[in-house]
Amino acid sequence: MSRALEGLRVIDCSRLIAGGVLATVLADHGADVVKVENPRGGDPLRTWLGDRGQLWWKVYARGKRSVTLNLTNPRGQDLLKRLIRDADVFIENFVPGTLEKWGLGPDVLLGLNRRLIVARVSGWGQDGPYRDRPGFGTMVEAMSGFAITTGQAEGPPTLPSFPMADMVAALAGASAVLAALRHRDQVSGVGQVVDISLYEPLLALLGPDAARHAIDGTVRTRQGNRSDNASPRGTYRTRDGKWVALSASTPASAAALFKNLGLGHLLDDPRFATNDSRVANNDLVDEALTGAIGARTLAEMQQLFEASDLTASPIYDIADIAKDPHVIARGILLDVPDPELGAVRMVAPTPRLADTPAAVAWAGPALGAHNQLVYGALGLSSAEISALAREGVI
Repeated sequence: MSRALEGLRVIDCSRLIAGGVLATVLADHGADVVKVENPRGGDPLRTWLGDRGQLWWKVYARGKRSVTLNLTNPRGQDLLKRLIRDADVFIENFVPGTLEKWGLGPDVLLGLNRRLIVARVSGWGQDGPYRDRPGFGTMVEAMSGFAITTGQAEGPPTLPSFPMADMVAALAGASAVLAALRHRDQVSGVGQVVDISLYEPLLALLGPDAARHAIDGTVRTRQGNRSDNASPRGTYRTRDGKWVALSASTPASAAALFKNLGLGHLLDDPRFATNDSRVANNDLVDEALTGAIGARTLAEMQQLFEASDLTASPIYDIADIAKDPHVIARGILLDVPDPELGAVRMVAPTPRLADTPAAVAWAGPALGAHNQLVYGALGLSSAEISALAREGVI
């Protein structure tokens, strides 16, 4: 079956996560993504955090072709311009102003190819007083309002354990690039610059926080796993040391939960009778649920959830996910063949398109694996490519 973005050519000059994952989304859907890497070591993602087997690289460079190119070298810059001439999308995440310093700013690139979409990924955006600050996700997670709302009320603000800001920016960037391509192909006939910051997409995830603050000065605070809109809601430990999560946000679901846990008598108490009263008395709700759930094993809780159709579930780690029957039935995890590791397990592309499904063509390739193929297509001979490699241009 064909994929939705077949025929699209992408030049990916980004490094690490945000720009790279943006390009990965396009590759999954069939775009020809040429990953441009520094010949001295390549993308830092290849050895990120001493990664065993380059697993970050194998997963997030999947489906891409790797070429090496020294963009600080004038001959390398000329080669990039040649690659740009028939590209649809160019992705970069250098510090703002770097491309311009190299003579590769959007005005130059769009002058070479008026249909090009130039996707620029940075921590804070291409303008504003923070444009030159380091674009690390931790800083963005701290200043976006995310960390201050995450964690236990009495504990410190909590950062995510994975590159959340980068991932969110990548997904937002992919949709923006597709919107720009649609406008080019259906309206204007010309490309444009897409300014993707890590900061703004994460801030946008926080919903109406800005609206609440503008109206009455409300500032959301940390509540752990609780909700200020519904109760019960939280995580609870079972007798055998496992964890469950539950949310009973409607009167019917709350009543069913309490009754099935042997706590039905609490519904006659004004402190537990309505959602508003339960929210106001969350400490008492948690105390009751902690005792009732802590007296049962996870298996007993799962039987109760399924028999009573409650909005609750066990809390999984990756070992649980790998053996879950739903994950197996839908093929959510797949093993991608790899010449170095044999196979690399990764999450299948998502969401799913019925007629043009995405697919993983291959795991992240070796550094410069496609130099001969890509540069040969530009008309360079094998001897010329070898000479460029010896001279450090590629």
